[in-house]
Amino acid sequence: MSKVKIYSTPTCPFCEQGKHFMRKNDIEYEDINVAIDQQRYQEMITKSGFMGVPVFEIDDKFFLGFDEKVQESLLKHK
Repeated sequence: MSKVKIYSTPTCPFCEQGKHFMRKNDIEYEDINVAIDQQRYQEMITKSGFMGVPVFEIDDKFFLGFDEKVQESLLKHK
């Protein structure tokens, strides 16, 4: 099973909601703070095509924002 990644910033409320959801549901994830790592920010844009956060990478699929579709994908990943 591949690891879930979240490209986030510390001031993004939707990023925090997503991380809280993953902790609550015992979903392992890698948090990538794109506010301090420009190289990873460029990686996020190149791989996903999105410029905003949060961007979730789940099983090589990319999702922008935190909504029910992301929650369902995270729970299936678990």
